[in-house]
Amino acid sequence: MLKFLTDFIIGSRNQRIVRRLMKQVAEINRIYEGYKHFKDEDFLKKTEEFLKRLRDGEKPESILPEAFALVKARAYTLLGTKYMVRGMPYTWDMVHYDVQLAGGIVLFQGKIAEMKTGEGKTLVATLPLYLHALVGKVRAERGEKQVGVHLVTVNDYLAARDR
Repeated sequence: MLKFLTDFIIGSRNQRIVRRLMKQVAEINRIYEGYKHFKDEDFLKKTEEFLKRLRDGEKPESILPEAFALVKARAYTLLGTKYMVRGMPYTWDMVHYDVQLAGGIVLFQGKIAEMKTGEGKTLVATLPLYLHALVGKVRAERGEKQVGVHLVTVNDYLAARDR
């Protein structure tokens, strides 16, 4: 009975986790609005800023909202870009949805985010991939154990499309 009341009043454990994630998602989206019209050189400058902050001892978790917003903004700037995938024309049409941002946060935390077919797992993976790559670069510069970052997909089409 007590569990029922606490779940009803403050929410289940999963509901509380989702509420926390959605607060972070709102922050990412707020920052994204300032980034979405960046030029190529702005993305490079921001990446250098993140690297400096990490070198100076800032925790990756504190950079996460800005880093994820930058990745989302880059996806936005690519909208309409046309290229060939396996001999067929493809037009980039993906920008991270809120649920994908939440999934990226979960993956960055080293947890599992279950998603169904077509929900954008490969796109989700770009978020923690970018931030982990920054962390790995700083660690390598310090001579620490180098941590590589890889994205693996068994889908040949997605591998060709998203490379």
